[in-house]
Amino acid sequence: MKDVAARAGVGLKTVSRVVNAESGVTPDTERRVREAIDALGFRRNDSARVLRKGRTASIGLVLEDLADPFYGPLNRAVEEVARAHGALLINGSSAEDPDREQELVLALCARRVDGLIVIPAGDDHRYLEPEMAAGVATVFVDRPAGRIEADVVRSDSFGGARAGVAHLLAHGHRRIGFIGDQPRIHTATERLRGYHAAMADAGLPVAEEWVALGSTAPERVRAAAEAMLAGPADEAVTAIFTGNNRVTVTVVRVLAGREHPVALVGFDDFELADLLHPGVTVVAQDAALLGRTAADLLFRRLDGAGGAPVQEVLETRLVPRGSGEIPPGPGHG
Repeated sequence: MKDVAARAGVGLKTVSRVVNAESGVTPDTERRVREAIDALGFRRNDSARVLRKGRTASIGLVLEDLADPFYGPLNRAVEEVARAHGALLINGSSAEDPDREQELVLALCARRVDGLIVIPAGDDHRYLEPEMAAGVATVFVDRPAGRIEADVVRSDSFGGARAGVAHLLAHGHRRIGFIGDQPRIHTATERLRGYHAAMADAGLPVAEEWVALGSTAPERVRAAAEAMLAGPADEAVTAIFTGNNRVTVTVVRVLAGREHPVALVGFDDFELADLLHPGVTVVAQDAALLGRTAADLLFRRLDGAGGAPVQEVLETRLVPRGSGEIPPGPGHG
């Protein structure tokens, strides 16, 4: 900074004002300082800035899987909000591993990010209490935090699943299968709860073999779908409700090879769902809105907004495209 000041013919304080976009500098003086900065290759030392201000102008985002198409719009929305606030976004994937989630979160805290947006893999987040007490603003997305009070932004998994299954019931189905994610995941259990609620609303029992929770691995999902569709026509399910987009894609492949059409409604939209034949009816979340809402809340906290933890629940919407409107075949009602 001394070299910049000497070259521009100004004092150190003037250089500081220009670098930090403070007022009190004439346009001509600012131009000379910036020309000196460019000529000398001056770069702001963010490590020194952190020591002085205690803020890094960066936030962390911990997702389940960066490769999952659902998280692309969410990630982009968070990045855009961060950019509008002059902050850098650093992200990573937990791979649904609670230990990896904790490792990533604490690594981000060690790098002194100002705030965190976390899609939780675990169900115990007490490890974050010291960081939050030290001022690291934290917002959980898609699922609530475990064993701590914290801000949460999520979609209405229960209501969305209930509406999706009710849609199948309205088209004449009475034997509806549910294939979902692992039962330790909050969204999976909420969507299962919505499925049971819709069946109960219709006064229908649910056979044990109609429900399959587990990993989203294609082989597991395929086996579950084929088991539900096997057996006599008056026992097999006539429709399937799937708990997320990865499960839906595998079930679409299973149903594509069948002689008689089977109705399908999936939770989460996915690319090309509207171009299949028939198009896949889905319960759609707004992933970008989830990310934007969470990021806006985070920056409000960073700007000093107090108050009790916020629980924001965003609505889902049913998108009929054909697969959810297939009626039961003859003798399958």
